[in-house]
Amino acid sequence: MPAEIGFPYSRPLAAEYDVALVDLDGVVYSGTHQVPGAAAALAAARQAGMRLAFVTNNASRSPSAIAEQLRGLGIPAGSADVVTSAQAAATLIASRFPPGSPVLVAGAIGLRLALRERGLRPVSMASDRPVAVAQGYAPDMSYGLLAEAGVAVRDGAFYVATNSDSTLPTPRGPQPGNGSLLQVIITATGKQPVVAGKPETPLHAEAIARTGAKRPLVVGDRLDTDIEGAVRGGADSLLVLTGVSNARDAVLADEGQRPTYLAADLGGLVETQPAIGPSRGRAGAGGADGQAGGSATAFRCGGWEARRSAGSAALELSGDGAWIDGLRALCAAAWSAAQISADMADQAMKALGTPR
Repeated sequence: MPAEIGFPYSRPLAAEYDVALVDLDGVVYSGTHQVPGAAAALAAARQAGMRLAFVTNNASRSPSAIAEQLRGLGIPAGSADVVTSAQAAATLIASRFPPGSPVLVAGAIGLRLALRERGLRPVSMASDRPVAVAQGYAPDMSYGLLAEAGVAVRDGAFYVATNSDSTLPTPRGPQPGNGSLLQVIITATGKQPVVAGKPETPLHAEAIARTGAKRPLVVGDRLDTDIEGAVRGGADSLLVLTGVSNARDAVLADEGQRPTYLAADLGGLVETQPAIGPSRGRAGAGGADGQAGGSATAFRCGGWEARRSAGSAALELSGDGAWIDGLRALCAAAWSAAQISADMADQAMKALGTPR
């Protein structure tokens, strides 16, 4: 992993990438409410020439229903602008079986519609001899339907999950998601599903195919789904700190979950993103690692400098200015090291105050 974050563009990201593949919950909205400033930022990105696609692991609702919600929040969108894990799952199944093939659906209307769109025939009983089982979250999932799906999987049906998210956000906090429901069939049959949603690549491929993106930018709030999915798909990414993953998570991110850019919110799409690269410098008396001749690598952004001392457990941040610039410098320093502990990150982050 290169010891830097971002690229030195002189224009906003919206002018450098042709399509933003934008996650929804925690990025655009939270429950029924718009994330502050999201509509204005997306409108500005469109004005700068960027096309938008809304890419979600949510397979329970149809693209038209999601688009209607976005319009209600002041964000122009049609069903063609929404890409769901249900569509990715349907594409996976359609690539293996001919049109008209029966598929047992353990999920909601969004999944049934996606399968019909691909020419497949949704069924609800194992006695229909389905060629595949497609499982997605549904708030009213019954034991009877899970049992039918289990029988079909046990009998050899191709098993596909829209996503494996263990929880989903609700006004009452995290609740069991599709990943939790999958465990019923996995435990009963001993078989693992092929997962279509983030961070697996089928949903990313579906979004690219539907938008025709040549230079996409993945935008999300979760390191373990949005950003990891971008890394696996070979796309650049922007982590926004309005949802699940916070500043501390970013500093501690594993190599396969490190974003290309960081921003406080979707306003980062229309801001110039600074590049933060290393500059070698001599350490203080006795060396940065407590030995003569030691050295340290400094990473600067705005008025901040983050320093990872060679051969020691020290990670330091100093300076002032916009906290997001301090976080960018700190991430670059942390990611340049072989291993950063949570205690090291916590100590260094004290200089930032209390960012999200």
